[in-house]
Amino acid sequence: MDRRLTKRVAAWQDPRLHRTLSAVEEAAESSKLWCGAAVVMACTGGRRGRMAAVSGLAALALAQLVSNGVCKQVAGRPRPPKEWIPHDEVEDRPDSSSFPSGHTAAAVAFTAALIPSWPQAGAACAVPAAMVAVERVQSGAHYPSDVAAGAAIGLGSAWLVRRLPWLAVRVGR
Repeated sequence: MDRRLTKRVAAWQDPRLHRTLSAVEEAAESSKLWCGAAVVMACTGGRRGRMAAVSGLAALALAQLVSNGVCKQVAGRPRPPKEWIPHDEVEDRPDSSSFPSGHTAAAVAFTAALIPSWPQAGAACAVPAAMVAVERVQSGAHYPSDVAAGAAIGLGSAWLVRRLPWLAVRVGR
């Protein structure tokens, strides 16, 4: 299934789609997109915006730690074979483990952590987060299962960050 989906998504030929996905991925590289969104929310959203920004960035940091700092070090999965990817973007992919997608983990964690505080901001961030996930497969950087694992890490990170204040109060009793 991973092989078929990877080949199918990588074969998309629309140049506008390639440009759009590449631009979103470039903006998300090193979490620039999510940090920029957090700054905008914190500056324009009042208390709600600051809470959402802090939650989003904390979840993003946790997702990056789990995906890149732990899982990639343990998994060691090779990237999809270059011959499966019919375009030159495959040459720009990293040498690290394919499993899981750290870009997807960060995007989903940031987005999911916003939703309880500011649902509209979460919905607005969901579009580029989904585009990042698709781009990771389309560019040949990841298998779909890597992206799914990254999304699961992101959701778990967001859940944990949103639960931490409650857990801290409960443990302190």
